[in-house]
Amino acid sequence: MIGVLLREVKEYKKASIATPVFMILEVLMEMIIPYLMASIIDKGVSVGDIQHIYKIGGWMVAAAGVALFAGMAGGRYGAKASAGFAKNLREAMFNHIQTFSFANIDKYSTAGLVTRLTTDVTNVQNAYHMSLRMFTRAPASLLCAMTMAFSINVRLATVYLIAVLVLGALLFLIMSRATRYFQEAFPKYDDLNASVQENVSAIRVVKAYVREKQETEKFRKASENIYRIFVRAECTLVYNAPLMQFTVYTCILLISWIGAKMIVSSSLTTGELMSLLTYCMNILMSLMMMSMVFVMVSMSMASIRRIAEVLNETSDLKDPREPILEVPDGSIEFKNVDFSYKKGSARPVLQNINLKIHAGETIGIIGGTGSAKTSLVNLVSRLYDVSDGEVLVGGINVKKYGLEALRNQVSVVLQNNVLFSGTILDNLRWGNKEATEEECREACVLACADEFIQKFPQGYYTYIEQGGSNVSGGQKQRLCIARALLKKPKILILDDSTSAVDTATDKKIRRAFREEIPDTTKLIIAQRIASVQDADRIIVMEEGRIDGFGTHEELLESNEIYREVYLSQTKGGGDFDEKAGE
Repeated sequence: MIGVLLREVKEYKKASIATPVFMILEVLMEMIIPYLMASIIDKGVSVGDIQHIYKIGGWMVAAAGVALFAGMAGGRYGAKASAGFAKNLREAMFNHIQTFSFANIDKYSTAGLVTRLTTDVTNVQNAYHMSLRMFTRAPASLLCAMTMAFSINVRLATVYLIAVLVLGALLFLIMSRATRYFQEAFPKYDDLNASVQENVSAIRVVKAYVREKQETEKFRKASENIYRIFVRAECTLVYNAPLMQFTVYTCILLISWIGAKMIVSSSLTTGELMSLLTYCMNILMSLMMMSMVFVMVSMSMASIRRIAEVLNETSDLKDPREPILEVPDGSIEFKNVDFSYKKGSARPVLQNINLKIHAGETIGIIGGTGSAKTSLVNLVSRLYDVSDGEVLVGGINVKKYGLEALRNQVSVVLQNNVLFSGTILDNLRWGNKEATEEECREACVLACADEFIQKFPQGYYTYIEQGGSNVSGGQKQRLCIARALLKKPKILILDDSTSAVDTATDKKIRRAFREEIPDTTKLIIAQRIASVQDADRIIVMEEGRIDGFGTHEELLESNEIYREVYLSQTKGGGDFDEKAGE
C-alpha cells in the first residue's frame, strides 16, 4: 500500500534522500556541543585556561554553524520533497481517474474523489515531511544522546534509560487511543464535502423550495461529527505535554541530586553534570517528537489507504494489444447481448438483445422509464462492456477497437447535458479542438443553435458559466448536439437530448440531420413518438428487452405498447410511462 504511493516520489528522490542526511548531520553537531561545553567548564573555567576556552569555544561555534546550515538545508529539501510528492500524487490520481470506465467511477462518490485529491493528499504530504525530518532526527538524537550520556557516566545514564522505557510505554498507550479517533475522522470529510457539493450544485432547487435551513442543518451535523471526533482525539493527546514535563523535571531532579553527591565524592565533574542535563532534554524531547510523528503517520494511514485504493483501481475497459484504429462504417449489430452493471446480478439490465442497424439509418428508441434505453446505447461506444454476447460496429467487435478511435467515431449527447466554463467556441471545440469558427457555426446551424447564439451581444465568444447556468435547458441541449456534430462521427447518439426543445425546433433538427448528414447512423432516444416517428425504424424497449422493431406504420399495426402510447399522446399529452387505459 505505502509502496504504491512511494512510486510517485519520482524526480524528488534526491531531495528525499538529502533531507535525512542533513538531519543526521544536524543531530551530530548538536550532540557534540554539550560535550565541548563540559570540556570548557572542567578544563578551562575551573583552571582558568583562557586559551582552552577560546579553542573549544571556536569548535562550538563551528559545530553550531554546521548544525544551522544542516537544519536549513534539511528543511528546504524536506519541503521540496514533500510538496513534490504531493504534486505527483494528485497528478497520478487525476490521470488514473481519467482512465476509469463508467463502472469504475460508479464505485466512488464525487465528494469521495475530491476528498482524496485534496484533504487526503495533504495529510500524506504532512506525514511524509515529518517522516523525512523528525522521524530521522528524533531516533538519531535519542541514540546519540544516550550514547554520549553512557560514555560520561553509566549510573546517571541509567536514569534516562528507565525514564525512556516508562515514558515510551505511556506515550504508546496515548497514541494508540488517539490514532483510532483520527482514523474515524477523515472518512467523515466525504460526508462534509458531499453536503457542500450537493448544496452548491443544486442551489437553485434549494432556494426554490426554501430549504436553506434544512441544508444548513445537514451541513452542521456533518461538521459536528468531525468536530466531536477531533475533540476526543485532541483530549487524549493533551496528556502528552504534562506527562513529558513530569518526566523531564523528575529526571532533572534525580540527575541533580545524584550528580551533586557524585561531584562531592569527586566521581563526577561539574561540566559532566551540565552535559548530562543537556542530554536529558535531548533524549526526552526526541521521544516527544517521535510520538508526534507517530500521531501524524497514524492520522495519515486512513488517507494512504484511500489514495492507494484509487491508484490500485484498474479500468474494466482496456485497449487490445493490437487495436483497430479505423471504423469502416456506422453499421451496428447486437448479438445475443446480456448486460448488468454489477457482476452476479440476479437479473440483467439488458436481456437477449439481437439487433442489426445499417450504416446511415436513423433509428428511434422509445420505452418507459427504466426500460434500459440508455444502457443499450452506452454499449455502442463501449462506455460499458457487455456481460455476454457481443456488439459490433462496422462489422467488428467493439472490444477490438482502440477506445479513442471508437469514441472519436461515435458521438454521444448524454441525457445530462454538461457545459464547461469558457466561451461558446471553447465548449464547441470539445468536439474537435482544431475546428474553425466557420465549422463551429455550421454545426450550430444544423443543431438550430446559431439562431440564439447570434442574439447574444458577443455571439460565439459569449462566456458560459460553470455548468451552463447562464443558458436555458433547450439552449444547452442544442450546444451539446452541435459539439457532438463537430466530431463528424459515423454514429450519432442522442439520449433524450431534445426533451427541453420545443416541437418545431425538434422537427428542424431532425430534418437537418436527414438532409445534411445522411451517411451518419443516428440513434435517437425520445419519450415523444413525434420525435422518432419519421425515423427509418423504431425500437420499442420494455424491461430490458426489445418488444418491437420496425417502422412507425408497422409498429402501429403489430405492437400493442407502441399503439397505446401513440394514441395516448395524440389524444392529449401522454408519455411513454402513461399507457392508454391505465
